[in-house]
Amino acid sequence: MPKPGSRLRLVDVAERAGVSLATASRALSGRDGVSEEVADRVRRISQELGYVANPYARTLAGGASSTVGLVVHQVDDPYFSEIAGGVIEVAAEQGLLVQICHSGRDPHFELRQIRHLIAQRVGIILVAGSGYTDQRIEAETRAELSAYQNLGGRVAVIGRHSLGVDAVLPDNEAGGRALTEHLLALGHRRIAVAAGSADLTTVVDRLAGVGKALRQHGLDLADLPVVHTDFTREGGRRAGEQILRDHPETTAVIALNDAMAMGVLAVLRAHRIPVPERMSVVGFDDVSVAADLAPSLTTVRLPMTDMGRMALALALKPRSVRPRRRSTGHTLVVRDSTGPAPA
Repeated sequence: MPKPGSRLRLVDVAERAGVSLATASRALSGRDGVSEEVADRVRRISQELGYVANPYARTLAGGASSTVGLVVHQVDDPYFSEIAGGVIEVAAEQGLLVQICHSGRDPHFELRQIRHLIAQRVGIILVAGSGYTDQRIEAETRAELSAYQNLGGRVAVIGRHSLGVDAVLPDNEAGGRALTEHLLALGHRRIAVAAGSADLTTVVDRLAGVGKALRQHGLDLADLPVVHTDFTREGGRRAGEQILRDHPETTAVIALNDAMAMGVLAVLRAHRIPVPERMSVVGFDDVSVAADLAPSLTTVRLPMTDMGRMALALALKPRSVRPRRRSTGHTLVVRDSTGPAPA
């Protein structure tokens, strides 16, 4: 134990936690090679001893590097690649480098990536992608980013409600409402939803918009088949197969992102179901390939490249007393994948 009034050292944390100095260092810097149980114990003890801020202080004391850390859910999803493009544009204008990390929509791995970026002395951290409905998960990430900011780091997020930092917020609820109103106006009532995981706030918000539009027409979201799978193209394939098997009367599918819509279209093509003559399909985001699909995809357009630019621009501003919010707006883009409900 350190003597009262003495300067805390990493070795004091290691001794109290019963681990080696190297293990304590890896745990506090977020590097691999330490189990989650051990890392949690080391972090808890460092907080009890008052050592918790020292890793950040060491990182930022000499001036943070000219690197921006960007954490995305999935690097091969066009939604995130277009966001990354906007970040890279602004970074190039400012003489900054961008390091991209992939979380795989795993909140625990996302937190490890954030800690790793801090250990790598990045000056700015951007987190892009849906938040999580479990507030315990969000609280841990919020605490980590708050500690980083308090010691000079800069942060902004895209699509996150509750991290207490500057945020670019996609128009998810209004977009879900616009898509549903479009299908209802075409006469569709036997509608199914291909949704991502129910623990993603983006899915919750887009479904809320769907529900609002339905209620205006005397319908209820609870009466529609909503299939929760991965928020990916493969998830869309699985949802499409399930909808065809369990709800063959469906005339329209709302996919809550374009990747899922592509998976649904692939399933319909494999089953030789004509789109939109027999079934209409809509997506969400308007990724760059949506217009080139056959049929081209009706979707809600979000300004994804601009979202990346906006997020980095926010992070480059001096920190404000209250977190700043920037809404993206949305545009309904009607293409060939939707048509009147079949008689």
